[in-house]
Amino acid sequence: MRKNKPIPVISLFSGAMGLDLGLEQAGFKIVIAVECDAQAVETIKLNRPDLPVIHRKIEDVTTAEILKMAGFKRGGEFVVSGGPSCQSFSTAGQRRSLGDPRGGLFRHFVRVVEEAQPKFFIMENVKGMLSAAIMHRPLNERGPGFPELRSDEELGSAFKVITQELRHLNYYTTFDVLNAANYGTPQCRERIIFIGSRDGKEIQMPKPTHAEEPSGELKRWASLRSVIGRFKGGNPPGIKLRTNDEHYLRLVPEGGNWRDLPPEIQKKAMGGALDSWGGRSGFFRRLRWDRPSPALTTQPNSKATLLCHPSELRPLSLREYARIQQFPDDWKFAGSTISQYRQIGNAVPVGLGAALGRAILSAWNKHNGKKPLGVVETHNQELIRKMSARPITILNPPIMSKTKSKKDTSEWNKAKNKKRSDVAQYLANI
Repeated sequence: MRKNKPIPVISLFSGAMGLDLGLEQAGFKIVIAVECDAQAVETIKLNRPDLPVIHRKIEDVTTAEILKMAGFKRGGEFVVSGGPSCQSFSTAGQRRSLGDPRGGLFRHFVRVVEEAQPKFFIMENVKGMLSAAIMHRPLNERGPGFPELRSDEELGSAFKVITQELRHLNYYTTFDVLNAANYGTPQCRERIIFIGSRDGKEIQMPKPTHAEEPSGELKRWASLRSVIGRFKGGNPPGIKLRTNDEHYLRLVPEGGNWRDLPPEIQKKAMGGALDSWGGRSGFFRRLRWDRPSPALTTQPNSKATLLCHPSELRPLSLREYARIQQFPDDWKFAGSTISQYRQIGNAVPVGLGAALGRAILSAWNKHNGKKPLGVVETHNQELIRKMSARPITILNPPIMSKTKSKKDTSEWNKAKNKKRSDVAQYLANI
């Protein structure tokens, strides 16, 4: 153990430094940041003017340059952390996955780890990484009348590649999906976490401290009221509701959504989304005071992912966003309003980052129980079950399908109903 000295961290894809702040709470020290977004870099400089920052795309940064600026040698006692850009793995948008250059950014994270050989690494991403495909086929090009899916278009094909590349690092790596609400964050935000040990130290993901239904030592999830309840009235800085949304949200109670609108106006309010995505709860959504927030998005006034204040007719403000992500009240954000929402919304909640830091610190100090290298595994049996049961694709809702033949749909659906029987084959030691 490094006595009386914080463990140094190389931060990649630093953003607004949510994960970094959490690691610092656990006793680590960020010694260098790598970030390409100009406004996020300005945020870092506003708050940490003495922190060295490499303001370039990770593709254009060599590991040798990072190590030199950090004052490290290959194989030293430090940590590499980061969350490669995750839009391509998100359940929103086009989900181009590894076919999108942003989806391949994790390879540059892997490159830096391979070349720097830190004692530990931590990589986080959206839960959608588990089910992402290497290549995305649009929903309207699946089903009867279209070719069967190629293997690289199947759900989970990208994750298979990711685990293979992590194995090639020859670290012991464990992963799990963690909900930030279980660690005291007032937000239900699930992220996939990978922690790797160069020396094969046994790693245990942090144990929850909170639960939806508390028992024993577990506390109740933190509520929205506990962090933003005192922000009342006035005109807090932030984005505004769209005019049509404001009209409908007047009719939605606290904790409600589009389903609480009068039946006769639901169709007008939802439009085509009623048929295609009508089951989603994000449309015309008001939050609840006594519950954690849903996962913050980068646009709280977007129609499908609306985050309306529980009792006021507006989206959550920037300062409320920052509170929910557990940034200090004096943490400054640079850039336009839209950029600030993006920086805050993309961040790792500070409390989750602190819990992950404590897990690394616990493994760092272990002197026995070494695990085999070149292994990527999870100890979460329920996660394995869900991955094994997942179909290899999804189809558009029947009402949006171009064919009305149930027979044709049934034939094409044979691929859909094929289960992920290969999960155990590419996750070692399950």
